[in-house]
Amino acid sequence: MKNFTLLMVAFLYFSFSYSQGKSLQEVDEINATIEQLLENAEESINSIHFDQALRELNTALELSRSIDHPRLIALSSSILAQLYYVRHEHDRAATELQRAISIQREIEDEEGLAYSYLNFGKIFTAKKIFDRATEYFDLAEALYKKQEDSEGIGAVELNRGILYLNTAERPHAALSLLNSAEKKLRIQNNEYERSRVHYYKARAYQASGQLAEAMAEAEKSLKTAQKNNFAGMIQHTKLVQSQLQEEMGNYQEALMLLRENNKIQDSLYNLNAEALAVDASARYGVDSMKSTMSELTRKKEEAERTLKVNKLTTILSVALITILSLLTLSLYKNNNLRARANDLLQKKNSELITAKDNAEKASLAKAQFLSTITHELRTPLYAVTGLTHLLLEESPTENQKEHLNSLKFSGEYLLSLINNILDLNKLEAKKVEMLESSFNLKKRITDVLIALKNSAEDKKTKLHIEFDPEIPKKLKGDPLKISQILINLIGNSIKFTEDGDIWVRVKRVSQKDSKVLLRFEVQDTGEGISKEKQKAIFENFTQGSLQINRKFGGTGLGLSIVKNLLNLMDSEIHLESELGEGSLFHFELNFEAMEPASPQDQKSNNEIPEPLSNDIMHNKKILIVEDNKINQMITRKILEKNKVICDVADNGTTAITKVKDNEFDLILMDIHMPGISGIEATREIRKFNESIPIIALTAVTLEESLDEFYLNGFNDIIPKPYKTEEFFQKINKYLSQQKATI
Repeated sequence: MKNFTLLMVAFLYFSFSYSQGKSLQEVDEINATIEQLLENAEESINSIHFDQALRELNTALELSRSIDHPRLIALSSSILAQLYYVRHEHDRAATELQRAISIQREIEDEEGLAYSYLNFGKIFTAKKIFDRATEYFDLAEALYKKQEDSEGIGAVELNRGILYLNTAERPHAALSLLNSAEKKLRIQNNEYERSRVHYYKARAYQASGQLAEAMAEAEKSLKTAQKNNFAGMIQHTKLVQSQLQEEMGNYQEALMLLRENNKIQDSLYNLNAEALAVDASARYGVDSMKSTMSELTRKKEEAERTLKVNKLTTILSVALITILSLLTLSLYKNNNLRARANDLLQKKNSELITAKDNAEKASLAKAQFLSTITHELRTPLYAVTGLTHLLLEESPTENQKEHLNSLKFSGEYLLSLINNILDLNKLEAKKVEMLESSFNLKKRITDVLIALKNSAEDKKTKLHIEFDPEIPKKLKGDPLKISQILINLIGNSIKFTEDGDIWVRVKRVSQKDSKVLLRFEVQDTGEGISKEKQKAIFENFTQGSLQINRKFGGTGLGLSIVKNLLNLMDSEIHLESELGEGSLFHFELNFEAMEPASPQDQKSNNEIPEPLSNDIMHNKKILIVEDNKINQMITRKILEKNKVICDVADNGTTAITKVKDNEFDLILMDIHMPGISGIEATREIRKFNESIPIIALTAVTLEESLDEFYLNGFNDIIPKPYKTEEFFQKINKYLSQQKATI
């Protein structure tokens, strides 16, 4: 009756929400209703009332969406995943958890994330993928410890004990974890988890041959399960008791318990089948009815058309018979010609399929070759750019300085070519995926302009930003792709503009509810592009003219990358230009508004801040983790030139030891090293030090995903080789943040 009342209240609120807006009081009441529905759903799952749990979860999910409450939407998906897990539908459970984790990461819901990670670990344990299960238990335990949630830690210890029991060889280790879990769960009075603890302790004692202790734990589990009507736990415990009685020689009692187990199991099977039928009916019933109605309508129309055709056929039958008689000979000849044409077409189709397969193999081979060669070029190029920077810092003569500047230009040109080829290769190999996250667009553009400010000043060119104050403060989209597009467009304008101006403008075109359309413009006073070259300028390896290529250099890949990235985002680049009068590039993108513009944003400040001073690095202690001796020496000397105190670790194991024994302000971590990798070393360091900034210093390849670095504890990534300006900017950024925190 209680569940029925809740569902009726939920229905009334949901109906009301479509007829008029909600007040704060109504939203609070809906929140309370959702929380109660989710609590009831967990109880229904534990009691194996799957149909009731499904109704409660579906209602909670619809209500959460009606008030746009991401935390409750994610929590509903997590509990729905728990339902699928109990029903052994592991793939559906994983899909719901991925949906929940995506939302929880975005809103930084650490409590919800811990619960989702714990459920993922349980799924991988059930699927016998124990290493992945351990990773997710580690993530859940870290968050529970951070929240000082002893119940959550107890749940992790319980599930680690279950994992050890599944590996068959570690009952004593499992028993130790289960005893610890029992103490924590007893404090929190979590009846269902306590029943599970006693059940798995019984199994651990059984595996160790301690049958009396096992029987005592089974009795405790059964008592708790019967008290709370946990049907699933009652059935599992009866089965273990039957096995124990059989091992102790009490065959009559074992048979009786086995019959009770089978009776409960049959009952649970019927409940599960009923819930599956309800689920299937909910998902397919309406579609089936619509399909049937559509089919009946189609048959009626077809019957009417057939009647009309039959009337017309009756009238024309005599004439058609005469015409068909005359055409018979002609059709016979045409059939012979068609048969020969079909044979020829089949032969050509076979040739085309073979050519297509060969083209796909060639494309794959090209992608693999470009990925390998660009990665291998980075190590020697790192030495070239790094040593050139060091030599320029050591007061060379004018002749030497001229040669070194030429060498620096050549190195940076080659670096730009390698990076562009890798980006283009990823786009063509369809390795680029769109990611959705919340970000501050103005800050993102300002960071790009700060990074490019020195390059613009070298060309005596001024950068300007005009940002519409009506644009929402937080948007949902892919900030990395937007940065890459703007870097290529602004970098292109800097290359072709000397002693001039470049404007970056962002305007709000329209906004409807949370959907906002923005127009981006990059305008310069540079060389300009002739009309006949404007269509080809966005193709690979294309520039305005041979003279422009010789005068300014470049690969002609930047604008091609912009075009491909915008195609991925369902947009396109436009160009307005006159030769000798500058260029205007513009495009439009759709975003979801997450946070409206604040009053402070209305007072627009379009000044570009100065880059952070290298003085921040003075006397800071930085650990360089790098196995290549040349790279060690170059990175160390570049930092020591700026009064940084450096220490070096040749591998990941040494790095872990040094971080434990010493205080560092920042770590520069290589990825590919002998022994444990930089990713594994970072995971170990994060177990005892969560605050120190760790920056990956690596040559990124086609196969590597940048998300993996952030997931494993890195703060940022500097691809090797790098421009020293970018290197210092990122180090200064995290050192200044650490100083502000102190």
